[in-house]
Amino acid sequence: MRFMLPVLAAAGLLAQGAVPAPKVQEATLRAHLAFLSDDLLEGRGTGQRGADLTVRYLETQLQALGLSPVRGSYRQAVSLLGLRTLVPRSTISFMGGGACATPRFGSEIVFGSGRAETEQTFDAPVVFVGFGIEAPEYRWDDYKGVDLHGKVLLMMVNEPAPTAEEPGLFEGPNLSAYGRWTTKFEMAARRGAAGVLLIHTTPSATYGWSVVRTGWDAERFSLAKEAAGAPLKGWVTEDTARALVKQGGQDLDTLRARALRRDFQPVPLDLQMKGHLSSSVRTLEQFNVAGLVPGTDPALKDEVVIYSAHWDHLGRGTDLAVDTHPQSEPGHEDDTIYNGAIDNASGCAGLLAMAQAARHAPARRSRMFLFVCGEEQGLLGSKAYAADPLWPLAKTAADLNLDCLNFVAPTRDIGLPFGERSTLGEVGAAVAKASGLMIAPARPDTGGGYFRSDHYSFVQAGVPALSVGGGHDYLGADPAALKAKAATYGKRYHQVTDEYDPTWDLRGMAQQAQFTFDLGQALANADTRPAFKPIR
Repeated sequence: MRFMLPVLAAAGLLAQGAVPAPKVQEATLRAHLAFLSDDLLEGRGTGQRGADLTVRYLETQLQALGLSPVRGSYRQAVSLLGLRTLVPRSTISFMGGGACATPRFGSEIVFGSGRAETEQTFDAPVVFVGFGIEAPEYRWDDYKGVDLHGKVLLMMVNEPAPTAEEPGLFEGPNLSAYGRWTTKFEMAARRGAAGVLLIHTTPSATYGWSVVRTGWDAERFSLAKEAAGAPLKGWVTEDTARALVKQGGQDLDTLRARALRRDFQPVPLDLQMKGHLSSSVRTLEQFNVAGLVPGTDPALKDEVVIYSAHWDHLGRGTDLAVDTHPQSEPGHEDDTIYNGAIDNASGCAGLLAMAQAARHAPARRSRMFLFVCGEEQGLLGSKAYAADPLWPLAKTAADLNLDCLNFVAPTRDIGLPFGERSTLGEVGAAVAKASGLMIAPARPDTGGGYFRSDHYSFVQAGVPALSVGGGHDYLGADPAALKAKAATYGKRYHQVTDEYDPTWDLRGMAQQAQFTFDLGQALANADTRPAFKPIR
């Protein structure tokens, strides 16, 4: 019953209807979207000039809207470590089977340092470690206590699939945290590995090689205070992995089949990785940006509901990106700017339009509009916020995150992925019903989206949070054509072709922002706060 209290409170507030909810203005959203994805901001890349322009724009907009600074400033500094592989001076080769293989950077392999070291030399044996997972609660251990210190670990992406006997293995159809490539890197580093190479396939990663390559061509970042990772980490294409495993005296398909069993043991390959890695290293500051609409209730205004979105994207690419990246559309052959119109100028534009509406809609709790940095680098801004919050986490009721809004058309439904993990799902359902919307049916999260958006940093810190998704039941004369239009974004994801189109119908984007605003408003006015549900 205690989990239903927020739902009942929200329903009661929605039923009152005394004060009409302010509307998120589509024109306002469109103006911010067009500017934030303009070439002028150079793709809002972490550590680049476009990042400085973006931060200045966001804080200026919050100030113009009349939102209050938090802790005396609209900015929260985030200290980062930046590492870039100096490709012309870096070479990785594999010796074995009487041959030497040197995969080509970009098209066959990508790699970089996990440590703040400008020069590193490698001469290490290669070991295939299956999925590279140790998960006691699932009785799974790919390492089996084998000493892997100083070795290069070759491993698969994702995790073992559920079976008829174990349908709930690793969260069933949903990717668990163990399947995330970031988790694999961390596990390998704790074992003292000299290097980690992930085998890419599009089905297991849920995105193509071009997405991997885009992320590793450029400078990569981590929180300055994070523990050092493995000296070398990277990815190889499936064809490259197959050739290397064969060179090392094994068959990749045979090894992958063995890795599906609990009794799998790490397999040493007759393969030695040798080479040199040169990196540029720097420390820098980036910024989260936040503005506050204070609450009105003397007993509740010291609690806060957070609306969040990440402002960063991939920025301006390198000459290597132009030379090696096949573009999905003609006319972009010399384009080096990853504008990130959908990802995530759309979320930031939505938050700014919502902030404008919030100024005309007092709520009992305070509401924070938080624009975080470094999401594309591993949720860095939201992780930094959770470690040093601008508002006490114990007084934070919820976080509602926006990432990649609906650019297609309005819908009959709205997405609340993993809303069932807390009472946010029930409150969201009540808000949707009052808005004439349905909750979109849950879809298998095979790509681990739950762990790839900034709400997850709040979940890890004990704050109920989710990312509000767009709907899929499009309103229009030709729903099939609208679904086909939505599917085209897959080719533009993390590519230079994710650009703003002035012909877009943004009613769906405004609808998604409006629902998120209304859900936050219900939470900010409810008598009780949302709560996590017990994990079954």
